[in-house]
Formats: sequence, C-alpha cells, structure tokens
Amino acid sequence: MKVLFMGTPDLAAVVLEEIIRAGHEVAGVVTQPDKAKGRGGKVSFSPVKETALKHNLDIYQPVRVRNPEFLRTVRSINPEVIVVAAFGQILPRELLDIPPYGCINVHASLLPKYRGAAPIQAAIINGDKETGVTIMHMDAGIDTGDMILWESVPIADDETGGSLHDKLAGLGARLLVEALKQLKEGTAKRIPQDNSRASYVKMMDKEMGNIDFSKPAVEIERLIRGLNPWPSAYTRLDGKILKIWKAKVVENPEGGKPGEVVKVDKNTFTVMTGEGALEILELQLEGKKRLGCDAFLRGYPVKKGLVLG
Repeated sequence: MKVLFMGTPDLAAVVLEEIIRAGHEVAGVVTQPDKAKGRGGKVSFSPVKETALKHNLDIYQPVRVRNPEFLRTVRSINPEVIVVAAFGQILPRELLDIPPYGCINVHASLLPKYRGAAPIQAAIINGDKETGVTIMHMDAGIDTGDMILWESVPIADDETGGSLHDKLAGLGARLLVEALKQLKEGTAKRIPQDNSRASYVKMMDKEMGNIDFSKPAVEIERLIRGLNPWPSAYTRLDGKILKIWKAKVVENPEGGKPGEVVKVDKNTFTVMTGEGALEILELQLEGKKRLGCDAFLRGYPVKKGLVLG
C-alpha cells in the first residue's frame, strides 16, 4: 500500500522500519519539528526522522498539521492510508478524510483503557498485570476510534517503562502490518470501543517523578519503574536532585518518618514511606553517573536519620 507515516519517538521508528520491511511504499514521513537540547542547544532529530533519513524517504515537519499548506501537500502525495504512531499532534478531520483507507493508529494500550499520551507508564504505575497494543481507525476524538486488532502482553514484576516500551513497539509493528493487509483485502474489522470503560492519561512531565514518601512503598516502587528511563523518579539529597532508578519494597522497620533513612548497610540503604519501606538499589546524584547503591555509598556516605526530599 502507499503509506504516509506520521510518528516521532522510538516506538514509532520501530513501526516505520517494519512497514518498510513488509514492502509497503512509504510515500512520505511526517514527524515533529527538530528541537534544540542540552546546554549547548544542539539540534537533535526525532528517532523517526533518523529512520527516514537512513531510508532516503521524503520528510515533512509541520509545526501544525492543520495548516492549509500541509494539507495540500498530503493531498498531492495521495496516500492510500495514513499510519500514525505516537505522532504528538491531534489530526483534524480534513486530514483524516484524505486517504481512501483512512488513518490507522498504533496505540500502546488495550483500548479503551489508557487513552492519551502515556499509556505505557500508566500501566506500570497503576500496578496492572497486563497491557497491550490496539490498532484502530482514527476519528476526531483522542484514541476513540473503532478497533481493528489488539493483543495483550503480561507486565513483569520488574518491568520498567523502557522494557515495556520495547515489548510493545515490536508487537505494535507486527499488528500494524497485519492490519494493513486486512485493510487491503477488505477484511479489517470495525469494533466500537466501550466508552463507559475508558480512562485517559495525560502527557508525562518531570514533576510527576517527584517522590512523595508519604505514599505506600509499593506505589513509589511502581512509580520508579514506570518512569524509568524518562522522566525518572527523584527526590533530593543535601539540596541536590537524587534520581532513584531501582528500589525494592521491604517490611516496615520500627520507627522513622516518611523520607527518613532508617537503615544503612554496606550495599544499600532503606527509606521509610507512608506504608512500608524502600531499599534503594540503584541511584544517581545530580551531575554524577548512575550507580549501584553499593558503589554510591563508597563515595557518598549516607547516615541513618537523614531525611530525603
């Protein structure tokens, strides 16, 4: 099929690679505008743009996809179908109506659960036992369109946002290629979502990672895993940001208030929470490398009674 692809992050790049591998004609790739990052303001390309450059594909980076000039460009490309995977902008009705096979979205949750921008992280943070990918026909709503295909995967007890992302990216790519086949053959389903079961998750930001030690240890541990690798969970130590990359829930020790270090040994230290405690296994102090707790303690002594946050 003649495909116009729209996507931005790593998950979308995996899907784009699979579309190319399956032999579809990618008539163009639409991704978010380049951004300056870091202190030096160096411009970085999105993973999708990097993939498109590798395959010598035409690239479009509109600030707003509802811009009339961009809509004329899409009409001139004349795609049979538009595939969208974590693009980052809401598509207007004028764009949705252009391709004869419509616009197809790869969404990293089992819809209608976790509509919105951060379904992967939400599934871990909320303690779900499974999640998955849904391929759907797009409409004017946010992740509200009729479903074509879906498949679930279990969430491991040590799952992180990064590891679950990689699982769902591969699954989404495979399901998307199957959906394109079904569209071409005229066998693709249109199964309406049950809106009464819908939930919505907003875009992640750095502030969401600020650990509230008054919450139960099990909730904080899930937050740490869900926000790994971005935006990461953090607290403060001696006025500096301290990222917590890995922790383990342990039995509630005697005494201590939320955020207080209640135990220190050679390899780890334990922090009190509102319910239970967390043994810290991997962390990173502002401006320093990410370390196992044993290595961290050799260079930065932590004493019992210290309060984080």
